[in-house]
Amino acid sequence: MNVETLAGVALAATSFALVVLGRVQLGKSFAVTPKAKDLVTHGLYSRLQHPMYVFVDLTVCGIALAVHRWYVLLPLVILLPLQTTNARREGRLL
Repeated sequence: MNVETLAGVALAATSFALVVLGRVQLGKSFAVTPKAKDLVTHGLYSRLQHPMYVFVDLTVCGIALAVHRWYVLLPLVILLPLQTTNARREGRLL
């Protein structure tokens, strides 16, 4: 394995673990569409506004780096605008 593959695997694995941690920390406040529930301000959410969005994106980047296929990044073309829209809605609701 070359350095890029190892870096991609490390990035993808670490980012995915942080996605799972973020989901666990959200607990009952998790919703697919933004809803006014409890405001989570501990753990990852005390450091970042939208850690799950950030770490999902980094996971995709890590996978693209690991497999040396940049077209793997294409889902981000769809994800980023959706995440931005949801983040704005969440901000208004909370």
